Amino acid sequence: MYPALAVARSLRERAPDAEFRWLGGRRGLESTIVPAEGLQYDSLLLRSLRTVDMSAHTVLDPLRLGASVPQVAAYLARWRPDVVFTTGGYVAIPVVTAAATLRVPSLMWEGNLVPGRSVRATARLARVLAVSFAETCARLPGRCYVTGTPIRSFAGRDRVAARAALGIDAEMPVLFVFGGSQSVRRLNRAVAEALARIVERAQVLHMTGETGYADALKRREALPAERRARYRPYAFLRAEMTDALLAADLLVGRAGSSTLAEASALGLPMVVVPYPHAAAHQMANARALAEAGAARIVPDDQFDAQALIEAAKLLQDRPALDAMCAAARDFGRPGAAAAVAELALALAERTELPSAASIERISRAPA
Repeated sequence: MYPALAVARSLRERAPDAEFRWLGGRRGLESTIVPAEGLQYDSLLLRSLRTVDMSAHTVLDPLRLGASVPQVAAYLARWRPDVVFTTGGYVAIPVVTAAATLRVPSLMWEGNLVPGRSVRATARLARVLAVSFAETCARLPGRCYVTGTPIRSFAGRDRVAARAALGIDAEMPVLFVFGGSQSVRRLNRAVAEALARIVERAQVLHMTGETGYADALKRREALPAERRARYRPYAFLRAEMTDALLAADLLVGRAGSSTLAEASALGLPMVVVPYPHAAAHQMANARALAEAGAARIVPDDQFDAQALIEAAKLLQDRPALDAMCAAARDFGRPGAAAAVAELALALAERTELPSAASIERISRAPA
């Protein structure tokens, strides 16, 4: 969802008169977040995420999938779009299928190094593919561009302003622990056991998720009074996420495509704890960043309080941290949203597609 919103913002800057329609599923946050961005939202019979565990939805999800294809076709026939853009996933299957049937050009973006099953199943139906990692193009058919992952804008904000907005010390190093949307319990447990030692020398920003927030507040109150302000737990971070990323010196978290892209665009070093499920997509993503020198990997089953304490020691090793910062910036593609928007516009206007070198240049430019 967030990469797609980033592309929509970039398209608006280039084509202010463009009209947008968003097709999503009946399960997830899209129905509340997308309209708040000023985009028209319509939902399909299909749910945004398919069920993995055995239940009635194991039977119903394929039926919803089949019924969503004519539903999408009806929407597209009525709207007559110039181009369809999708970030892959389960909902993309009926959308790209219907677009191909109606000869509407589609642009598909895949953020994981190892493409998901939905993308592999529908990639040949898309007119153009955009990916975050060069290795991904070899795994997919058709014309493929390396754009990176579209990210939120950090324009007009800097480290000093971010720390002031969060009310944290401008000089003391900051560790940001962010579990993303998947399985934050292991990260929360490590913070709980290591917190007293880490706040001796650093400040900690910690996104706990709703279920871990109350316990985090109790842990903060248990700290010595002079150190409580060094621990800032948050149930969720939305508008504040920009400031948290800008304020941090080191990020400890999962290896989702957007997390890695935002960290690398900002030159933010990472200690990555890849989510071990979902076909190990996150481990493949993390290895690419680690091989570039911008991150260190700790396997999920080895991440505990001691691993977090060892990670936090990087904050006292300025040469190592600076080297990781430089590697992250070299790896990053802060202009990814602009690069994807350029491809979408070319398809919409039926003009010649940009060269790979042009897209490379746009993706590497500051957002």
